[in-house]
Amino acid sequence: MSQEGVGVDLETSLGYLLKEASSTLRAAMEEVLRPLGMSVTHYSCLELLAQRPGLSNSELARGAFVTRQTMNVLLQTLERDGYVTRPAEAPVGKALPTRLTPRGRRSLEKASAAVRSVEARMLAGLTGTQQSDAFRILQSMIHSLHGDNEGG
Repeated sequence: MSQEGVGVDLETSLGYLLKEASSTLRAAMEEVLRPLGMSVTHYSCLELLAQRPGLSNSELARGAFVTRQTMNVLLQTLERDGYVTRPAEAPVGKALPTRLTPRGRRSLEKASAAVRSVEARMLAGLTGTQQSDAFRILQSMIHSLHGDNEGG
């Protein structure tokens, strides 16, 4: 549907470059997590639970950027394999708050170290100031896309 000469120049598109960086980061994370028996989504779920115990399926799905259905399947697997626990009945409403087990914490410790190594490799060519600037700029972009006027 686009007209000739109209469109996004992929060579100079910041959005396209961000998507490429995101895909490359995900692939590098999958590479270091695979030997640990994890995917990026599996790791994200454990990391979220370590930092915010008791999150619901919906909250975990939003935090890991997956659908509720995908997260529900993952949580069933993690619970079956002993990484997380969920109550049989919801204490309040319908949400089943999920918590890490000791096995989940041990697994997360190894995965976090692997992911930190990927992030360190990604940032190796930047000075501390450049890293801080990149963080601030990316946060500003996110806030702008959310319609947040305080983003920049």
